[in-house]
Amino acid sequence: MITVLLPPTLGAPFSPPGIDRDLDALGRTVVLPEVTDDRTAPHAARYVARASLEINRLVAADEPTVLVARGDSGPLLGAVGAAQRAAHRPVLGYVLVDAPLPRPGSPTREEISRDQGLTGIPAGADEPAGYRTERLPTVPDWPDAPCGYLLTDPAYAHPAHLAGMRGWTVRDTVAEPGRTAAELAELIDELVR
Repeated sequence: MITVLLPPTLGAPFSPPGIDRDLDALGRTVVLPEVTDDRTAPHAARYVARASLEINRLVAADEPTVLVARGDSGPLLGAVGAAQRAAHRPVLGYVLVDAPLPRPGSPTREEISRDQGLTGIPAGADEPAGYRTERLPTVPDWPDAPCGYLLTDPAYAHPAHLAGMRGWTVRDTVAEPGRTAAELAELIDELVR
């Protein structure tokens, strides 16, 4: 099983830094796709396409995966998962880390932030025009595998609460940031049992 760490959108790095090495030290096989070409519209479609191409490049076609999304890649997790299913790559589970939850329909990032209580999180200074207001891809049959949520930043407490209300397993490392990799590994194990 491969753990795929999907970075936030707009070229932001997956954090905390070195979590891929920490997971590797825990005996996990981890890949960290590079998604750097989603700065022009349509941002979401470019992110999903590039992430999917990167996963295809880094992971064998029949290798089962767990997709882990951080930040603004969270609402795109269903679309990335659908692309993996289309490539006949099994997805065993999904984890969101400090991320807005995917929402049915074709919402905008602005709508998701408002509905999930994330209006206090400032937009990035270099966000492209239209980034927050573009319609995101919809995936009607998602989730198709177990889901979990890892909270490391208290600003994302409301999406974590919503994940718990959906029946997802939620882990919280706000008070113990040094346990992030271990909690993520345990959460993945729980999802794929």
